[in-house]
Amino acid sequence: MAQIIVPAEAAGPVLALPEGLSFWGGIDPATGTVIDAHHPSCGTSLAGKLVMMPTSRGSCTGSGVLLELALNGHAPAALIFRETEDILTLGALLAARMFDKPVAVLRLEPDTYDALAACAEARITATHLEAEGLSMPLVPLKADDLELTRADLAMLDGRDGAPVQLAMQTICTMAAAQGARALTDVTRAHIDGCIYASPANLTFAQKMADMGAKVRIPTTMNAISVDHANWRAQGVPPVFGTPAQALADAYVTMGALPSFTCAPYLLSEPPQKGEAIAWAESNAVVYANSVLGARTVKHPDFLDLCIAMTGRAPLSGVYLDAERAARRVIEVDLPDAHDDALWPLLGWLAGRLSPDRIPLLKGLEGTVPGEDDLKALCAAFGTTSAAPMLHIAGITPEADGALAPGADTVEAGRADLADVWQGFNDGPAKVDLIAFGSPHFSAPECRTLAAALDGRRRHPGAQVIVTIGQNVLDAIRADGTLAALEASGVQVVPDICWCSISEPVFPPKARTVLTNSGKYAHYGPGLSGRTVRFGSLKDCAEAATTGQAPTDLPHWLV
Repeated sequence: MAQIIVPAEAAGPVLALPEGLSFWGGIDPATGTVIDAHHPSCGTSLAGKLVMMPTSRGSCTGSGVLLELALNGHAPAALIFRETEDILTLGALLAARMFDKPVAVLRLEPDTYDALAACAEARITATHLEAEGLSMPLVPLKADDLELTRADLAMLDGRDGAPVQLAMQTICTMAAAQGARALTDVTRAHIDGCIYASPANLTFAQKMADMGAKVRIPTTMNAISVDHANWRAQGVPPVFGTPAQALADAYVTMGALPSFTCAPYLLSEPPQKGEAIAWAESNAVVYANSVLGARTVKHPDFLDLCIAMTGRAPLSGVYLDAERAARRVIEVDLPDAHDDALWPLLGWLAGRLSPDRIPLLKGLEGTVPGEDDLKALCAAFGTTSAAPMLHIAGITPEADGALAPGADTVEAGRADLADVWQGFNDGPAKVDLIAFGSPHFSAPECRTLAAALDGRRRHPGAQVIVTIGQNVLDAIRADGTLAALEASGVQVVPDICWCSISEPVFPPKARTVLTNSGKYAHYGPGLSGRTVRFGSLKDCAEAATTGQAPTDLPHWLV
């Protein structure tokens, strides 16, 4: 079967990617070229091609990147998936619905997918998918099977205004694509689309704000692309700072809270176990589901606003009990005497080993990871897996009984973790910049860094930057940690994070960056164009004072 999700006619060469790809941090939004240094198709242009991949992965911001590519003429002619996919589908849907720039989206059964992947060229007509030796009728979505409440129907009919009608139409189309039979109430939302990934993000937000869109449930905002209050003093060019601030302000105008953090679980009153929420931002989604036991699908940018405007989300995916089951066991042979670098390395590796299903990690029962360890693990996992959560036996709240019948098993040990560490550390030992805060640092992490520096000044050739949310900035200012960090030469910057930072806040002369974040070790090379190295928090603190990163494997990986 060939299901057409976003209709459009298209023809061109077939490009079958061997694995999923995050468009944010993985694709140049100006050209359509793969920039993910860890992806086997790095350097390949997707523009004008019928791009096949099992599903996408990584950041929710990929929908905004696809929308930008559609608006600037560098989008794929079509996106063809083998499995359910939301992020790029939503970008294509809004490109067609709001801007008349359609990108066809299809989902194929495995046999048809494999047959098409072997073809050099293909064509999508209004009714068929055609290639050499292949002709398949296109089956449209059945949105009319959705069971809607009277309030849903009122919003869909436009009785709550045009912006809400557009939002509900989009939600219903996505629900049909996900196979949902109904919608569900959600209590809160988190907006990811406030990052100025491209002009398309601002175009969408301003259009919705100009239409009078308003959120109706408590809605927080992700990190943005500038320090909202200080970007002019920091020397950010107005050509970037002005639209980046305007994007943030558009969401505030629509009623979102200016929280400006990629770690909303660090805000006061985080979601409770079993609470249905609607979060975008991949690390936050994985953390909310896995660690807090809350429930949220990894919502694409733009759909987050639609849900915030209606308080309704498709009842699908991990909102449902059965979909939260683990379908792969990762047996971890835990190295002795590990340090905090274990958690991001393991998260990244777990995503590689379970790219398309929720895993259960075993072998960590004797450990006592803190909230920041789990934050680091979840963030790294979200870069390499499409799954919205994971379970850790003996640690996460739903791990007991999470294993689905028929789940398979893979192993992960010291050698696998060492391979990840080496893959993150192929650059020179001399580092120019130490990057903390991807996701945003917590107050305890700031205190740990201050203690590790112990009053020592940074090396004159190595700048040190910590990105945090305003709530954490208030906390560390009150207890003296901010003063201690600044006395050591550390720059503490609120509102932005490493996935949205730009020059000159990102030091233009820095060529090699050291980070303790598995997420930024993955995305950093493509986003910054620099070499990125990885180490523990202690390694990074020492490098801050010496300008040199360790070159040998950590003792616990030898």
